[in-house]
Amino acid sequence: MGERIHATYWLETGDDPARAAEVIAGEQSSGTFVALATETPELKARAGARVERLEVIDTSRTPSLPTPKQASVYTRCVLELSWPIENLGACLPTLMATIAGNLYELRAVTGLRLIDLQLPPSFAAAYPGPAFGIAGTRRLAGVAHGPLIGTIIKPSVGLSADETAEQVRALIAGGIDFIKDDELQADGPNCPFENRVRAVMRVVNDAADRTGKKAMVAFNLTGDLDKMRRRHDLVLAQGGTCVMACLNSVGLVGLLELRRHSQLPIHAHRAGWGYLSRSPALGFDFAPLQKIWRLAGADHLHVNGLRNKFSEPDASVIAAARSVLAPVMASAELPAMPVFSSGQTGLQAHDTYAALGRADLIHAAGGGIFGHPRGVPAGVEALRASWQAAMEGIPLAQQAQRVPALAEALEFWR
Repeated sequence: MGERIHATYWLETGDDPARAAEVIAGEQSSGTFVALATETPELKARAGARVERLEVIDTSRTPSLPTPKQASVYTRCVLELSWPIENLGACLPTLMATIAGNLYELRAVTGLRLIDLQLPPSFAAAYPGPAFGIAGTRRLAGVAHGPLIGTIIKPSVGLSADETAEQVRALIAGGIDFIKDDELQADGPNCPFENRVRAVMRVVNDAADRTGKKAMVAFNLTGDLDKMRRRHDLVLAQGGTCVMACLNSVGLVGLLELRRHSQLPIHAHRAGWGYLSRSPALGFDFAPLQKIWRLAGADHLHVNGLRNKFSEPDASVIAAARSVLAPVMASAELPAMPVFSSGQTGLQAHDTYAALGRADLIHAAGGGIFGHPRGVPAGVEALRASWQAAMEGIPLAQQAQRVPALAEALEFWR
């Protein structure tokens, strides 16, 4: 038996579930809307997708998604399909077309969500995955243990290159480990990429020369392929240690090409994730999709944060982080670092650490640092003290008695 790709879906249909499953399997492999003489039994056995599992969960009187054909009942199932690797080879773009292509549009489908993906070893052989991952990120950031204490430049847009550099100067004074551009800030005329990199790296390099510690800055190089390559090379030449790309803006091929070119960790931002995931009846769970992004070369992956400002519940955030820390497949771990952000402060440190059981992560707080009444360095100190308490099992209030910056932060974090 050859290698097979397995994808599992939550499926809702107004049709007979078994017939709907076969329609989906045919549409995503050797079949079409009419029977063809060229789809011989031998070809179908060789190239057709297989229905590996079909389990009915429950039913509904109304469809989850708009449908032109009304039914009296809509059945919800778990559907597992598999494909022979020979249909596509170990090709991530074609994999996406196979597991997440026309099946979402089929008339028989009134709800569909990809919930699991199991890939054969040939994908790990074809794609190297993260070049740096957790170990490489820790080495470049100079953080051997605990989370990377991080932040996002705020305001997201509106600052000049020199004003951005001044924010970086204050953050470094507080001992920050990691700084990133906002996803909205790439190469706008008010803060051109080249000017920003040069101004920020002068501050970063000067501090590194004085202290021996170089803060990791993820510069948002999102753009077309040639621009991303040139921007990467500028960051590298200026002594930078990280670049950032918005996954849903540059696409899978953009990430793949950036990985082939890059000599720096790739901080992968999932901006736009909500339009792929927010409806429970459509799109993707994070766990299967992040496998593809890791194979394509993402070193860091955003997973939102506990008690975030968005709609994602805490259980989903933790599941996403655990998926990033889990092996892509049995034969290839390809470790990447989850990034917690969105309305984060030190108040989430204990719960985040308890839920994950480890601190191989970046915890990025924007307003939670910049809003400190005694300034940015005190905000960094307070966030770091929160994580030290979490890892040492010390209650936050007790830690605040030892760290004045934390005590002050608790007044505005709540």
